[in-house]
Amino acid sequence: MSTNKFDVIVVGAGPAGVAAAFQLARAGVDVAIVERGEFPGSKNMFGGAFYGRVLHELIPNFWEEAPIERVVTKRLLTLMSSRASVAIELNSRRYAQPPYNGFTILRPKFDNWFAQKAVEQGATLIPATTVDSLLYEGKKVAGVRTRREHGDLYANIVIAADGVNSFLARQAGLRKDFSLHHLVVGVKEVLKLPSEVIEERFKLGHQEGMANEFVGGIPVKGGGFLYTNKNTISIGVVAELAALKEKKIQVVQVLEDFKNHPTVKEMIRDGVPVEYGGHLIPEAGFNMMPELYTDGMLVVGDAAGMVFATGLALEGMNYAMAGGIAAAKAALRALRAENYSAGQLSCYKTLLEESFVLRDLKEFRHASSFVQNPRIHDTYAAGVTELMEKLFTSDGQPRQKIMKMAKSQFGSKVSLLDIVKDGWSGGRGLLW
Repeated sequence: MSTNKFDVIVVGAGPAGVAAAFQLARAGVDVAIVERGEFPGSKNMFGGAFYGRVLHELIPNFWEEAPIERVVTKRLLTLMSSRASVAIELNSRRYAQPPYNGFTILRPKFDNWFAQKAVEQGATLIPATTVDSLLYEGKKVAGVRTRREHGDLYANIVIAADGVNSFLARQAGLRKDFSLHHLVVGVKEVLKLPSEVIEERFKLGHQEGMANEFVGGIPVKGGGFLYTNKNTISIGVVAELAALKEKKIQVVQVLEDFKNHPTVKEMIRDGVPVEYGGHLIPEAGFNMMPELYTDGMLVVGDAAGMVFATGLALEGMNYAMAGGIAAAKAALRALRAENYSAGQLSCYKTLLEESFVLRDLKEFRHASSFVQNPRIHDTYAAGVTELMEKLFTSDGQPRQKIMKMAKSQFGSKVSLLDIVKDGWSGGRGLLW
């Protein structure tokens, strides 16, 4: 077979693309991974928490060799006002036992390791290569045009794993541009701290980690996060693009405001910056999902909106990997049938519907409207924090019962009708 013709070409060496390539290569398929970065992971950024059950099914006990930072045993949800915070904490010993619930990772290390595992199975990795467009035979996608010399690469099937801005999905007519209200930008800074300081400060056992998500305390819709690594911590914010544009605020300023909050400032004390990055996140999930297939092509990962965001959870890598595996299975069926039509490849969506991916995204499809409500990030987060602060204040003044305090706290800031509407939105998104 010539070096510019493959059974399948995967564009993008993120978790979705590599999972697809790994599955295909293991089945004996001639698959190429085309990655624009110098190495897999060099262009990839995310908060830092990874839930590994899908990868465990693909590579059993992967944590024994993968570049894992810490096993997450402690989860926190922290609400903040401008000066105080209140946290709900889960400390689970079950999470400390194999196969574990989650890990903290650094994407440049992890993605490169994962891609090399696909190469070991037989995949061809083509790094430092930019894809400019799709190639067609009639109406069927037949490959990609790259900027390399003699850069046209051909395949029976192309899997577009080229991220949230997927120009391949747009060129194929599978999606339009996403709304700014459906996108958030995540900005992260990695701060170096000695491992013993991390474990003492966050009350962690050896090699155990913490994932802390924050609501409120920043001037736009969004939130913050802090994840502990071996000898660094990942600190960052996610903010809605539309809100940043409306308030004319730069996301780097939002990050600085978050880092200077009294609660966060103490957590990151003495941390030395070693890395900085940003990433667009398709937060609306099911509500922004494009068409997933056409003749000769499948769309996976962020390009397909496969992000689970509820306000209580923000997960992407596990959904991306599961989507990549489903795409590989659909491609295998098409290759065996020698039929690469949209009708044949439509089994991809069926496979997603049978997995947790589309089940979860569809079940929680109303959560995005709840998460995008500015009162969640401002009025309620700050209000609950201030209410708790008042509840525990002893200043020699007569005390009030909680309902009276709550009415005083929220009555002038939000109407009863809005509270009812927001309660319904939250219930529909998360409770029933």
